[in-house]
Amino acid sequence: MSTYQVVGIGNAIVDVISQSDDSFLDLMGIQKGIMQLIEKERGETLYGAMTNRVQAPGGSVANTLAGLGNLGLKTAFIGRVNDDALGRFYAQEMAADGTDFPNAPVAGGELPTSRSMIFVSPDGERSMNTYLGISSELGPEDVADDVAGQAMILFLEGYLYDKPQGKEAFERAAALCKTSGGRAGISLSDPFCVDRHRSDFRRLVRELDFVIGNEHEWKSLYETEVLDEALAAAAEDCGFVVCTRSGQEVVLIRGAEKVTVPVEEIVPVDATGAGDQFAAGFLYGYATGQSLKVCGAMGCVAAREVISHYGARPEADLKTLFSQADLI
Repeated sequence: MSTYQVVGIGNAIVDVISQSDDSFLDLMGIQKGIMQLIEKERGETLYGAMTNRVQAPGGSVANTLAGLGNLGLKTAFIGRVNDDALGRFYAQEMAADGTDFPNAPVAGGELPTSRSMIFVSPDGERSMNTYLGISSELGPEDVADDVAGQAMILFLEGYLYDKPQGKEAFERAAALCKTSGGRAGISLSDPFCVDRHRSDFRRLVRELDFVIGNEHEWKSLYETEVLDEALAAAAEDCGFVVCTRSGQEVVLIRGAEKVTVPVEEIVPVDATGAGDQFAAGFLYGYATGQSLKVCGAMGCVAAREVISHYGARPEADLKTLFSQADLI
């Protein structure tokens, strides 16, 4: 019997969120609506320019696990933080959200805990400026046998492939999970990440049990501007393909079965975490044996909840929302 229903591995990042307008973004040279990696000095400049900062534990896969914890699943997160104020905050908040954080903050780490400065525009778009810090040093030594090897489902964050030791951690975790009979999958993370690691990701799509990506990521992976072509190629490579489409219907393909799930559009208060919480809803359905349509619909409900307020983690009880949508 697995100890954990879902284990995630990814970057442990503290989100620092502030509201801003487009003129501020222009003034600071921030590209609207995307995630940019920045150096320490730039991070300090942006942090100092933020007003009314709100701090929360973040990182794509960690946000997904928070959603799964909200849904009552037993989860753990493999990540790396420094033994500094932000790192201790991160570890405490993950535990408070119900997710085991087995890796203790690193005492005497040379790099500080990772943080992402997120500027939220009036239209809900978020512009993320991420200083990776110590989370980029996550390596195979951080992956414990009794965590990854005790996962019913392992969920991997594509961003980890940006560093060789992260890639090794990723591969070790997937091997431990699969050897013990678990299922492993990945989030493609963003189109630039796919561009950087296309050959590795093409291999992973063939080796893993499920892959979640948005339309831009799938098109980048298969180097085509035609989404149907990309998804047809993906379905040949992978047993379970999931494609989100930013307000348009979601596509899920498993073997010969293909379904589309409509999305109820709302004006976002803050789009931060939409993809992460879609993954949470989807993985809850996947872990509990639901149909493709229900898995996709659960993802859409969870995503809709998180974009209705500030922050990347759910505030409402997702099971209640699933019940109201006749999904459970």
